[in-house]
Amino acid sequence: MTSTHGTVVVVGSMNMDIVVKASRFPASGETLFGQEVHFEPGGKGGNQAVACAKLGHETFMLGAVGGDAFGGSLMKSLETNGVNAEHMKKTGSAATGIASITLTPEDNTILVVPGANGTLTAEDVNAWSEVISKGSILLVQLEIPMEAVAAAVDIAYRQGIPVILNPAPASEIPADVLGKIRYITPNQTELHTLTGVDPESEGLEKAMDALLAKGPEAVIATLGSQGAAWKTRGGTLQRSASRRVEVVDTTGAGDAFNGGLACSLSRNRGLEESVRFAIAVSALAVTKFGAQGGMPVLKEVERLLNEGE
Repeated sequence: MTSTHGTVVVVGSMNMDIVVKASRFPASGETLFGQEVHFEPGGKGGNQAVACAKLGHETFMLGAVGGDAFGGSLMKSLETNGVNAEHMKKTGSAATGIASITLTPEDNTILVVPGANGTLTAEDVNAWSEVISKGSILLVQLEIPMEAVAAAVDIAYRQGIPVILNPAPASEIPADVLGKIRYITPNQTELHTLTGVDPESEGLEKAMDALLAKGPEAVIATLGSQGAAWKTRGGTLQRSASRRVEVVDTTGAGDAFNGGLACSLSRNRGLEESVRFAIAVSALAVTKFGAQGGMPVLKEVERLLNEGE
């Protein structure tokens, strides 16, 4: 049964986040004592799927895990949070992906070992074409092989299903893929990598225009504490401010934004309203520890939005 809130299909990565809290990042060659270690379900795909499900949307997660304990934990997290994970690939040829995260009071660094995520092929994704066709929107990222991303995008495009591409981590994207994308959501670093235009020194709008020229219908740039900006082909640059919150953990903030954006757009809401909604989801996510554990429910988001700017 299709949800009245729209159905989101996420094709992407599943990782176990190994999070070490520290007072600061170690310098090159330096050994520091960490304060805490946590094992948290993550991966950009998994995080975005959980974000959507917790917001009340029917959500399908399509990705890969290994046959190890981490894989079992990730599957359990999806199911506990209401994500439909029955079509996930389980492989014995690779371990479940992991992300080694160092978390300081100001920021985080992330080192990803793809593992099972790297085994996803176009053939795997094509076998999911019926599931992808159930979606009112498709959400993809770049922590899985490009051939898998391209196959998912192509299926959605042929079915007339809007695609959001979260280009993280930034890498070269084939022109054929960019031409089938409705929305792309880079941060400023990713925008620079994808276009060669530095948003800070050469201008945000110039960088966004350069990306629009490559095919997407809309660029939504996430700007951290400055909120987000967006521009459609032939439109004008728009901005929406961030929400002031007490930050506990920034891990997963971008995934919360993308999940929120997908949910709002899947309900046929306009881009301006959807960006505001996504910013609120992201703001609430950083007030709690853990990427998936920190994702808010719909009532929390509505309450924050009702508080006004």
